[in-house]
Amino acid sequence: MAESSDLQIQKKKVPHLAILPIPLQGHLNAMLQLANLLHSKGFSITVIHTNFNSPNPSNFPNLRFEPIPDGLSDGKRWTEDPIHATHVLNDSCQEPFHDCLSRLISDSPHGPVTCIITDEIFHCTKDVADRLKLPRILLGTTSAFHIATMTTFKLLQQNGLLSISDGEPNTLIPEIPPLRMKDIPDIGTADPEMMERLGAGIDNAMRSALGYIQNTFDGLESTYLVKIRQDIHPMPLFEVGPLYKFSPGSSNSILTQDYSCMAWLDKQVPETVIYISFGSSGSFGKKDVVEIAWGLANSDQPFLWVLRPGSIHGHDSVELPEGFEEKTRERGRIVNWAPQQEVLAHPSVGGFWTHNGWNSTLESICEGVPMLCSPYLWDQKVNARFASHVWKVGIQLENGFNRSEIEWAIRRLMVEIEGKEIRERARDLKENAMRCMEKGGSSYESLESLVDLIMSL
Repeated sequence: MAESSDLQIQKKKVPHLAILPIPLQGHLNAMLQLANLLHSKGFSITVIHTNFNSPNPSNFPNLRFEPIPDGLSDGKRWTEDPIHATHVLNDSCQEPFHDCLSRLISDSPHGPVTCIITDEIFHCTKDVADRLKLPRILLGTTSAFHIATMTTFKLLQQNGLLSISDGEPNTLIPEIPPLRMKDIPDIGTADPEMMERLGAGIDNAMRSALGYIQNTFDGLESTYLVKIRQDIHPMPLFEVGPLYKFSPGSSNSILTQDYSCMAWLDKQVPETVIYISFGSSGSFGKKDVVEIAWGLANSDQPFLWVLRPGSIHGHDSVELPEGFEEKTRERGRIVNWAPQQEVLAHPSVGGFWTHNGWNSTLESICEGVPMLCSPYLWDQKVNARFASHVWKVGIQLENGFNRSEIEWAIRRLMVEIEGKEIRERARDLKENAMRCMEKGGSSYESLESLVDLIMSL
């Protein structure tokens, strides 16, 4: 009986964390990877999530899931105006999040919640945490250099020193190298004031957070991590990336993955296949898809192309140009969605044509795969610029989609001497990432510090 009582006491002492992710693919993946990682460190985890893009609990047997209403019936608001959708989420989720947390505090068989970890975009959680007197830690799902450069850009604008409308697209911004005017992110809304309100809400929520977690590693972004610590967020900063490497197999795909492409990759020559995926929400015009198709066909390179439903503006299905399938049948594969981490790790893959979302960029770096960069929204332009001009592990398509430029860029990346040099730099960055994760490495030690902080609460 004494041993049984001791075990019950020990179970009660396991810290119980509640996490709240933003319901977008990249945000969900990073948060669920973090949740699995913290569970492996001995924490009890409850995921409080929206009904929209709800994660599949069967993929995460070690985590518990609690749904809350979100005010989003489908994904149209994200594609039409993501900033407005973010406001809807913050307005709609605040009280349901409060009610769910209150219940978990007062009546949870796993012990009361002792700390919450939320996506930084969920700024409404500050009010909830204050009311319930709970410590709050934030997860940032973009790069450190994106945060640092955008903070500087915002200050320049506020001081009247910089205006997007006044500068030529290719003009370098001296205060935030290597960015040009054209690299400043599109805000994804027709209402700039709404973006300012969102930024103010996030900034306010930052000030009272106990800590800030970033999915990156020191060997990749040391200069910008220092800048964030010194000038932007003077709170404990934990760079614990790459999260997907620390927590393999814990991604949550919103779309059904087609694993048959892995058998196809097994039949290809090492480092010859270019993998093409522009994310879970991007879409293009019909002409763009035609140019992409003929660029791929004319490059004579093997390819694995993700063309999901909704890839073309206003169309559920994808029609490829006549003659394309016949020309590429022997060396091309098209799928609705692919298991990206496994694809990038496959020895046949020698290049990744990407939209440069942060998760995709980080996964490409950590697998040593060079990039062909086609950013279109948010932080993607900044990520692409750093990939191509700072780390020099990619080539950026600067002029949209033109079949001749696509053909030449693919050949530069995959078969020319320039591509071989890029591949060597990519391998060096991969080794750097692996060292950061080893015992004594920066990400390993940062993770241990995060665990110590939570355990001290």
